[in-house]
Amino acid sequence: MSGPASDGGAVAPLVLDDYLPYLINRAGVSLVQRFGAVLREEGLGIQDWRALAALYEIANGTAIDGSGGVRLSDLSERTAIEISTLSRVVAGMERNGMLLRERDASDARAVAIRLTPRGLCLAAKLIPAGTALEQVALAGLDAAEATQLKALLRRIYTNLKAAE
Repeated sequence: MSGPASDGGAVAPLVLDDYLPYLINRAGVSLVQRFGAVLREEGLGIQDWRALAALYEIANGTAIDGSGGVRLSDLSERTAIEISTLSRVVAGMERNGMLLRERDASDARAVAIRLTPRGLCLAAKLIPAGTALEQVALAGLDAAEATQLKALLRRIYTNLKAAE
C-alpha cells in the first residue's frame, strides 16, 4: 500500500524482511517462545527470568555495581520492565522464595532486592538452557559477528532510550 508522505512525496513500499522493528520482533518472539517453554517447566514467565537473570548477574559480581542487591528502580532500568509490572513480578518471586527484600544497608529508606539460595540455584539451573538457545540463534555467525551484533543491538537500545 502506498500513499502520500508527510513531505508530499510517495511512501516507499514496506518490505518486512528489510524492516528493522519487524526483524528484531520476529527474532525476539522466537527466542521467547522457545525459552518460555523451559521457564514454564519451572513455573516462571519471561519477566520473572529477566529479573532473576539480572539479580543473578548482580549477586555474582558480573553486573556493573557488584553490590549483591539492587533497588527496584535500578532493576527496572536493567530489565526494561515497567516499575509497576516489576513490582508485581518481584512480589510473586518473593512469595515463591526466590528473592527477598530488605532495608538497604547504605540507605535505610531504600529496599534492596537479593536472590535467596533458591533463586540462585534456579538461575544457575536455567542459564545453560538460555546459553544453548543463544548458540542456536547465533549459528552461522563467527565470534566477531556475534560480538558485533550484540554491540549493534545495545546501540539501537541506547538510541531508542535517548529518543524517549
